[in-house]
Formats: sequence, structure tokens, C-alpha cells
Amino acid sequence: MLKGDDVFKKIIGHAKEYGFIFQSSEIYDGLSAVYDYGQNGSALKNNIKDYWWKSMVQFHENIVGIDSAIFMHPTVWKASGHVDAFNDPLIDNKDSKKRYRADVLIEDHVAKLEEKINKEVQKAAKRFGESFDEKMFRETNPRVVANREKIDGIMKRFVSSLEAEDLKDVKALIEELEIACPVSGSKNWTDVRQFNLMFSTQMGSLSEDTNQIFLRPETAQGIFVNYLNVQKTGRMKIPFGIAQIGKAFRNEIVARQFIFRMREFEQMEMQFFVRPGEEKQWYEYWKENRMKWHKSLGMPDDVYRFHDHDKLAHYANAAADIEFEFPFGFKELEGIHSRTDFDLGAHQKFSGKKLQYFDPETNESYVPYVVETSIGLDRMFLAILSHAYNEETLDDGSQRVVMNLPPMLAPYKVAVLPLMKKDGLAEKAREVMDNLKYDFMCAYEEKDAIGRRYRRQDAIGTPYCITIDHQTLEDNTVTIRERDTMQQERIHKDEVKRVVMERTGYKR
Repeated sequence: MLKGDDVFKKIIGHAKEYGFIFQSSEIYDGLSAVYDYGQNGSALKNNIKDYWWKSMVQFHENIVGIDSAIFMHPTVWKASGHVDAFNDPLIDNKDSKKRYRADVLIEDHVAKLEEKINKEVQKAAKRFGESFDEKMFRETNPRVVANREKIDGIMKRFVSSLEAEDLKDVKALIEELEIACPVSGSKNWTDVRQFNLMFSTQMGSLSEDTNQIFLRPETAQGIFVNYLNVQKTGRMKIPFGIAQIGKAFRNEIVARQFIFRMREFEQMEMQFFVRPGEEKQWYEYWKENRMKWHKSLGMPDDVYRFHDHDKLAHYANAAADIEFEFPFGFKELEGIHSRTDFDLGAHQKFSGKKLQYFDPETNESYVPYVVETSIGLDRMFLAILSHAYNEETLDDGSQRVVMNLPPMLAPYKVAVLPLMKKDGLAEKAREVMDNLKYDFMCAYEEKDAIGRRYRRQDAIGTPYCITIDHQTLEDNTVTIRERDTMQQERIHKDEVKRVVMERTGYKR
């Protein structure tokens, strides 16, 4: 995968040029941190959703899916803790007038120290070659050990300050680390303060009848308040899961890095209900299961890593992130959390309704514990887009940009291309197209030279191109071209559907 800020800018430009992502309301100069998915982007996004849904719901007999409303009773968010605790620590730079999340400033500082450690390790690996013992080097090299101690000290102090809600110490830490504003270079900071991230609106036809309600900041609560409905109507037995894909909204003050952090985004979540006391083993199970799912997409192992949380959310007794190496570094892609019985217990308390499960095996009733898997669909989209983008120099010296998308996720599985519009080739191509379009998303192109059409399909990630030429009229064979290798072979037109199905379908 290509890395760096320049590459990331190219990916953003490519996403617009080829119909993946547009700035929302662009003709009105856009809306900050809000994006629209174009024709190819929405197709890729739907394919990611479909793959997740099949993997999570269709392939598991004890997991079902729901679709809960965005608007919920306001007490839901009081019970969940979002009204009182869903805050970000913010700090302003007095000179640039820019606002930052204090935790992001500190995490970026720590990331620079991590980068220093990695550079030391890389230099040593080159120097010592095959005899290099990375584990021993990390444990004994004075510079590496010193930087690791700095990182541990910073994070320990930062976490304890947040847990104690000591925002003065968070500011003091930023000043002691001499963290400067990325825009002005100034270290002239305001005090740190908490900012609630939920969007609110009014519901009601007359002003005196209106109630404040919130746009949901996560999809999980829609699952929890429907736990009993699903359990009873589905006759579900513990352990079982409820999955959901849906929009969520957060009033991010610092929204950056394209679609990585947005104000309107989409989540794919699954809440897995288990017996109290068994949550840790299921937590480990879902950590392993989710990492396998990511690696099934064909991206290399070294672009993923686990990050165990130092600071746990108020509802969790264990938490880890699956991080992905984006062009701008390793960042959170998916969270796996052991949420205990906090959510169901809180909703039981605030609603006055019993949310318990009678376990026929133990002959007792209890509030189930929950293990959550939560992935940002937009971040998953960005991870796939970032890894797929490649610039290649071919044998003849020419250049091509190719999106090496996993074939099962590509917006179009196949493009049908008549060599030219005349001599009956277009009519024959339409026959092939009609035979394929009920099974696959297909593109059809007649305009421009065949080479330019190949390049366009490469740029949107179409895995296979079918070319209809004069030989097709003679023996009904077509040329099938593979995107990544550019190799071509002739097959009978009646074989195209089977071949494409085999090469782009779900892998078990």
C-alpha cells in the first residue's frame, strides 16, 4: 500500500474523479465533514455492507438483524450515559483560533515517539540482518527504552487525568510536552473543557409541546431497547446476537482526514448476549473472529494490529481496537468491547421494565452480559480504498492507476466492451451483457479505444473486462482480461458467467 500525505491527497482526488465520494452540497461550497457517496462509491459501500451482513447474520444461526429508528425516546440517552458523559475534551489555540481535541493532540505526540522507536528498529534490522532479534533490541536499546518509558508515562498520566476529570492537568500535560498548534506553531492554549457531541432537535408540532430529542450518536442503543422484543419473538437462546447497520451522528468539532471522522456516518454493529461470567471468553472469541474477517479480504497481515485500551469506557470491563494502517498511520477501524450488563441494567432501571433472561439450563433469571463488535462502515470503505489505490509503471513505460479492490467488493464485477461499434460487434456485446446483468453489476462501454476503456475500468476497480471482437462472430469466444495481471484469455461466451462467478464470489 502506498503511504504518505501526498498519496492520501491523490486518493481523495481519485475518489471524486471516478465517482466514489463527493463533498456534500459542493455547489454551495460544501458542508464541512459531510460527504456524499457517488455511483461507484455507493456500490462499493453496499457491497461492504452485504459482505458484513452475510458474514455476521446469514452465516451464524444464532445472530439476527434489525433496523431501529434514528429518533429514540430522550431517556434512552440519559440511561446510556450519553447525556452526562458523551464528551470530548477540547482546547483552543489563542493565536490560530483553531480548536482541537486534547486527546488527539496528545495521541499525535505519542505517535511521533512511536515513529522514532520504529525508525531505530528499522535501522538496526538493516545493520544486523538475519541475526537481528527485534524483541531483545526493543527491551535493551537505551533510546528505544527511554522513548517507551516516555510514552507509558504520558499515557498513564493522561488516562488518570481524564478518569479524574482533571482537565487542568490535561492542559498542563500539553504544555509540558510543548505541543504546538499544527497551523500556527504557537503553544498559547486555552483551558481544556468538555463538549457534548450529540446533535439535538425538537419533536412536536407546537412550540409549547416540543420535546428535545437527539440524533443517535451510536446504533447500539437501538439494539438494547429491542433486546426483549427480539429474544421473545425470535425464541432466541443465550448466547445470541443482534446485528444492525445504520446511520449515527456526532457533532465532531475536529473532523478531519476525509471520511475517517465525519459528523454523519454509518456503523455496522453486533451485540452478543451471554451468561454473566462467560463474557471474557466470548470477548476473546470475537476479537479473533473479527480479525479473521478483515484478513479474509486479502489485505496483508501487517496492515492490521490490536490495540488494547488503557482507559476503559464506563460500561466496559475489557476493550480492544482493530487498527488499520491508513496512509496517515495506524488508526482505529473496529472496536470489540465487553460491555458487561451496564446497558440492559441501565435501561431496566430507567424504564421500569424487566430486561431479564430465564435460563432453562441454570434455572435462573439474569440480566445478560454483552460483547460488542462495532465497525465504522465509512472507515472500512476508506481502508479498502486506501489499500486498493496503486500507481504502476508498465513494461512499455506507460503509467496506469489501478484500484486493486477485492473482486467480491468491486462496484462492477465485469465490463462488456465491443472492440468497435460497427460490424455487428455492439449487437453481440449486448447479447453478452443481457446474459450477465441479472447476476452481476455490469458496465457497458463503446466509446474510445479499447486501451483507454481498460484504463477507465482499472481506475474504478472492475476485476474483469470482456471484449467482443470479430472472432466472437465466428466462434462465439470472447477475450476475458484480468485487472491486476492484465492477462487475457479466450473463453466461450457461455462460460463467462461461470468464470466470473467463481472468481468474484464469496470465499469460504
